[in-house]
Amino acid sequence: MASREILHKMKAKAGFGTSAPDTGKGKSKMSKHITHGFHLVKGKAGHPMEDYLVSKFKQEKDSELGLFAIFDGHLGHDVASYLQSHLFDNILTQHDFWTDTESAVKRAYIETDDKILEQALILGRGGSTAVTAILIDGQKLVVANVGDSRAVICENGKARQLSVDHEPSKEKKSIESRGGFVSNIPGDVPRVDGQLAVARAFGDKSLKMHLSSEPDVFVEEVDQNTEFLILASDGIWKVMSNQEAVDSIRQIKDPQAAAKHLIEEAISKKSKDDISCIVVKFQ
Repeated sequence: MASREILHKMKAKAGFGTSAPDTGKGKSKMSKHITHGFHLVKGKAGHPMEDYLVSKFKQEKDSELGLFAIFDGHLGHDVASYLQSHLFDNILTQHDFWTDTESAVKRAYIETDDKILEQALILGRGGSTAVTAILIDGQKLVVANVGDSRAVICENGKARQLSVDHEPSKEKKSIESRGGFVSNIPGDVPRVDGQLAVARAFGDKSLKMHLSSEPDVFVEEVDQNTEFLILASDGIWKVMSNQEAVDSIRQIKDPQAAAKHLIEEAISKKSKDDISCIVVKFQ
C-alpha cells in the first residue's frame, strides 16, 4: 500500500476529510428569536473543498453558547478540518473562559496552532484562516480572527466589521522583523515570502517563523439595534463590500436562505473561491 494511501486511511480514521452537510440551520433554545443558518459552495479551483465551519448552540454550565466559525484552508483541507473539531473545545476548556474570555480565546488560538504544528506530518504543510464568534446567553458576542475570513454585524441597517483582515502589506514591519519579506509582484496580491496572501494563519509550518497565529478579539454587547451577524470566507469579501453584503440579505427572514443568497450573489459577481457563510439573526 502506498504511503499516501496509508496516510489517507489514517486521516479518515481520525475523522479528517469527512464532509459535513453543506447547508443547515438551527435556533437558540434560550432566546427563541435568535436563529442561525449556514451554506457552503465549492469554488472553481481544481482541488477538493477547503472550507469548514461550525454553526450550533450548546449548553455549557448554566449558560447557552452559540458557537459559530469559518475555517478557510489553503494547500489542503486538513488544518481547517482539525480546527472544526478542536478549536472551540480548546477555547471552552481554558481556566479563565468565563472570567476573562478575551485572554482565553487568544491563548486557545495559539495553543491550538502549536498542536497543529506538532502534527505537521499528518496534517501536511497547509494552513487555514479562522473567524470565530461565541454568543454567550444571547447577550455577549466574542469575535476573534486570524487571516481574511470576516465577521460583519448589522445594526439598524448599517454594516460594521468586527474582525481585522490580516493582509501582508499591513503587517510588513512585523513580518520583516521576524526575518520574512512581503512580495509585491505587479498583477498579484502582496504575499508573505512570496507565497501566502494572509499575514496570520494556523499551520503553514514552513512559513511559521514569519507568520503569527495571534487573533484580534472583539467583545460586543447584543442589544435591540443588533439585527444580524455575517461570518464568511474571503470569497464573498473579494467581490462585495460589508454594506453590500448587509443590504443584500437584510430583508430575508430565514438565516439559511440569507447565507445561500449571499453566496449566490458573490458567485454572480464572478467569485471563484470556495465560499462558506453563516448568518445569525438576532430578531
